Amino acid sequence: MGQRYDLAIIGGGVNGCGIARDAAGRGNSVFLCEMNDLASGTSSWSSKLIHGGLRYLEYYEFRLVREALIEREVLWQIAPHIIRPLRFVLPHHSGLRPAWLLRLGLFLYDHLGGRHLLPPARSVDLRHDEVGRSLIPGKFIRGFEYSDCFVDDARLVALNARDAADRGAVIRTRTRAVAATPIDGGWQVALENTITGERSSIEARMLVNAAGPWVEEVASRRAGINAKAKVRLVQGSHIVVPKLYDHDRAYTFQNADGRVVFVIPYQDDFTLIGTTDRDYDGDPSKVAATPEEIAYLCQSVSDYLAKPVKPEDVVWAYAGVRPLYDDGASEARAATRDYVFELDTPGGSPLLSIFGGKITTYRRLAEEALERLSPYLRGTKAAEGWTATAPLPGGDLDVSAIPALTAELLRDYPFLTPAHANRLSHAYGSRVAKLLGSAKSAADLGQSFGDTLTEREVRYLMANEFARTAEDVAWRRSKLGLRLSKEEISVLDDWMAACRGESRHSLHDPGVRA
Repeated sequence: MGQRYDLAIIGGGVNGCGIARDAAGRGNSVFLCEMNDLASGTSSWSSKLIHGGLRYLEYYEFRLVREALIEREVLWQIAPHIIRPLRFVLPHHSGLRPAWLLRLGLFLYDHLGGRHLLPPARSVDLRHDEVGRSLIPGKFIRGFEYSDCFVDDARLVALNARDAADRGAVIRTRTRAVAATPIDGGWQVALENTITGERSSIEARMLVNAAGPWVEEVASRRAGINAKAKVRLVQGSHIVVPKLYDHDRAYTFQNADGRVVFVIPYQDDFTLIGTTDRDYDGDPSKVAATPEEIAYLCQSVSDYLAKPVKPEDVVWAYAGVRPLYDDGASEARAATRDYVFELDTPGGSPLLSIFGGKITTYRRLAEEALERLSPYLRGTKAAEGWTATAPLPGGDLDVSAIPALTAELLRDYPFLTPAHANRLSHAYGSRVAKLLGSAKSAADLGQSFGDTLTEREVRYLMANEFARTAEDVAWRRSKLGLRLSKEEISVLDDWMAACRGESRHSLHDPGVRA
């Protein structure tokens, strides 16, 4: 018989890891399983934004927008290393949304969520402001600038998982929940290691189905629940191209089809463009950006930018499937981004399934999930939420402290380049010194895998952030895959495979452990 937990969670995306963190911090014993790597599904394929969702106001999603706007500053303050403010320029396009509607929307955006730290919206004369120089000359006269935030989405997930584990949760990646059976007012969950095929099981008083695009499959095929709520799978694709302009603002471009496309400075040398919205039918793990979507995004931004973007400019394209709650909207872009819970209790065994949601509201979703489960929690384990003020790992910094931290690294580790120090500061925050340890030279960081990725950092990620493969490191714990060659990534993968065969002690070197 397996170990018994208060709470078992299926799904290692932002919702699952957020719930694991919150529940563990309230004193619950928590088990989380993820069939692949953390954030390997929807959570790492986002537009990388912590935002209120300006366009959701058009669909009268006022509750969702207000909650998301409040969460912007909450999340920024608990994770200032991986979240930063970002100003968006919204050009007024004659013939689309009128200027008065844009002004009204931005007034609500500024005031609906109790903005305190981020600067307010302002009007912009695109004929004279530097942000207008990137646009087609003479086509756009005025626009508006407003605030949102940028996030390293996959690192947000990993840090929630790390903090959950620090508080006692068991995080098991590459582990599939193959079946869940109600027993004695709780659940027995059969598990399979997706690498070795090894079988095991655990028991839990409560089960949370945070499987994202697979939420219906987990409920029906693995837990035997005929969920009333339904999921609507919507594909969103993005492209990355070489840097399109020199200033630090992002753009929100309106399209004639009613959608908007974001153009975002990305990883210093690139520009991120997205997203699309189209219904998806198929295996969510097989989703990929289509040539039609890539052409759509290129054309959308070329209608605004002085320098057209062409499909051959794309250096990376990615796609994800959003598991939206199916509210019956006629178009994918109009489907709600709000989240919905369904609580089933077969034989008195509580199962909470999560439909929908967005990265910005994951923390509040976790709080509400535990509120729904509170009747099944005993004593202090049903305590009130605590995550709004507790920093994520590395986030115990002031929101403006990253430049000072980078300067400190350059002083204490003079062998680092400014770019390397800046990347490490943004990735690891106050924990970066634990990663670098007592290194006195670049040689002390061990083997170099290309760009600024070293053995010391990879060992840290394997020991502390659940990384197992080169893909985990290059595309989720970092985005160095944009700079590493295929040969360098192959060398990294081989090295990590060999490293996994080393002793447990060697993977948890005290010099690099968080």
